[in-house]
Amino acid sequence: MKKKNIFVAIMVGIFLLLSNLNVILADEKKEEPKPYASVSAAFFSKYIWRGYELSKDSLVIQPSATVGYRGFEIGVWGNLDTNDKYTGLKKANWNETDLTLSYTYDFGPMKLSGGYIYYALDQVRDSHELFLKLTGNFLLSPTLSVYRELDYYTGTYLNFSIGHSFNLTREITLDLAGSIGYQISNSDKIVEYTSCGLPTTDKYRALHDGYISAGLTIPFAKYFTFKPMIAYTFPLSSDAKDRIKGTSLSDKDKFLWGGATLTFAF
Repeated sequence: MKKKNIFVAIMVGIFLLLSNLNVILADEKKEEPKPYASVSAAFFSKYIWRGYELSKDSLVIQPSATVGYRGFEIGVWGNLDTNDKYTGLKKANWNETDLTLSYTYDFGPMKLSGGYIYYALDQVRDSHELFLKLTGNFLLSPTLSVYRELDYYTGTYLNFSIGHSFNLTREITLDLAGSIGYQISNSDKIVEYTSCGLPTTDKYRALHDGYISAGLTIPFAKYFTFKPMIAYTFPLSSDAKDRIKGTSLSDKDKFLWGGATLTFAF
């Protein structure tokens, strides 16, 4: 009930923000930036987060909504597991709601973003992160991201990613992306694992996960976009392999998964 109330409150807040922005814009010049918004629904064969397997043998449905204005953004994201084995319920369960507040500043060849993420989680402690991203506004859009957990699972996650889109037609693009991650734990809740899958008392610190993906962006009906994709995640070190395998639901450390996202943006 707690997470449902949070989700409803967030959606009401987004609606009020949009209403206020429309009033403000009524008196602005036409060339002034306008607020934007999007809602989407993603359907994936598996929920993978930073290389970790958070679902098994079930469809996950991940709706989201975002509004933004003059670099500021508010986003809400959720995860519905249709057969939730991660929490042990083994039935359909809404097990995560994330709220993101961010600001982005574009300065020519680079773009700097920063913000806060609140993870409302089922069956485990909620999480709080600050993040900072630096993105190049040029070929491959190289992005360095740093996430710092503030509360129970204290630690840092660093990620470097690249991506590029190729036009297949005038509107449809082929989207390729890849990333590598490094995880540093300052908490005894995130520890190394042995090759036998047993946790140790040593805090985890390792070159962590690799990610590659390929997808299509297919716009239609002016405001809609359909994005099918397939992705592969894998450990980048022996320590990462032991930890990912030791914490996974299927006793694996590599995952091939995919799905599609439908987005309405205006």
